[in-house]
This record gives sequence, C-alpha cells and structure tokens, in this order.
Amino acid sequence: MEIVGASLSELPWFVAYMATAVVLTLIYVVIYMWVTPHPEIKLIRENNLAASLAFAGSLVGFTLPLASAIANSGALVDTVIWGLIAIVVQIAVFYLVRMPIPKISERIENGEVASGLWLGSASLAGGILNAASMTY
Repeated sequence: MEIVGASLSELPWFVAYMATAVVLTLIYVVIYMWVTPHPEIKLIRENNLAASLAFAGSLVGFTLPLASAIANSGALVDTVIWGLIAIVVQIAVFYLVRMPIPKISERIENGEVASGLWLGSASLAGGILNAASMTY
C-alpha cells in the first residue's frame, strides 16, 4: 500500500504536466491551422487523405519533442519553454517544405496524397530531430 501512496503523491504533477501538454498542443493546432493556407479540419471532414496525412504528421511531429521536453525537463516552466520552441520548429518545417513545392497547400486541397505525405513526413522528421536535440 505504501508504494501506491507514493505513486499517488505524484498525481498532481501528472495532472500539471498533462494539462500543460494539452494546452500547448491546442495552441500548436490553432497556430498551425492559422499559418497553413489550406483548411485542415474542413478537408479532413471531406475525407481528404492528403490533408489528413499532412496534419497527422505535423501533430505527431509536434508532440514528440513535447514528450521529450516533459521527460527531460527539471521543471514545468522548462516544458513550456521547450514546447514553445517545438511550435516554432514545426512552423519553420512547414515553410521549409514549401520551398521545393510552393503550391503544396493547393495540392493538398486537391487531394494529392504525395504532397500530404511529403509535408507529414517532413514534419515528423523535424519533430524527431527536434526531440533528439532536446535530450541534452
């Protein structure tokens, strides 16, 4: 019983980190949808696979470094700072991906799966590298 009590004593920290992660993720989603010219949610509701792949890769690409920040941070404020950095990195990845394919948003809107997969994969790769870089 003592082990359970010790584990439950950490519950407030779990709630704090989880709530922070959810808020940062919501902030990311709002910023990402504001930055991208294509309407992700509308396209996903219309069963646009390209939009779904792009958005899913971006979301996972953001949450990987956020998880790394939570696992490696010494304080909740560290998680917030590194979470904000993860947002900036993912937005930068979106703009970098547009360089070789300037009309990627139009292509995603048209359901071109290759463009959605390219954006999603690049976002995921950016997130993996970002997460690895945070493991100081």
